[in-house]
Amino acid sequence: MTKKAPTNVGEIMSRDCFRVSGSTSVATLVAGLALHRLPGAPVVDEHDHLIGFISEQDVLGKLLDSAYYGGQPALVRELMRQEVLTVPPDKSIVDLAQEMLGNKPKVYPVVDGQRLMGIVTRHDILGAIASMRGNL
Repeated sequence: MTKKAPTNVGEIMSRDCFRVSGSTSVATLVAGLALHRLPGAPVVDEHDHLIGFISEQDVLGKLLDSAYYGGQPALVRELMRQEVLTVPPDKSIVDLAQEMLGNKPKVYPVVDGQRLMGIVTRHDILGAIASMRGNL
């Protein structure tokens, strides 16, 4: 029996994804991004509602400043972006792949309303497209 290739984001997203709160320290964030090999993470409130996104790029300058000037690293809420590109779980993998061709994020939070369901990465999309083509 042939396994059906995935067609929508909900089938390939990482459900148990790394996420942080606004009160997470930048040091904890950086350690988590390194551990999970992610370029960024969703920021959620106590109800798992998406409130922002923070990337390595967002924190790099602050880390340099704190290392150079000896200051304290910031909290995530001070550096996160509140306007976040998200996708619903029923979005077509092909449609998202086409959107990712431009200068778009490498990680998209997958949301149902405001609730974070998971994340999908370019790596996930690449694997799904290859699977659709029968290359895996």
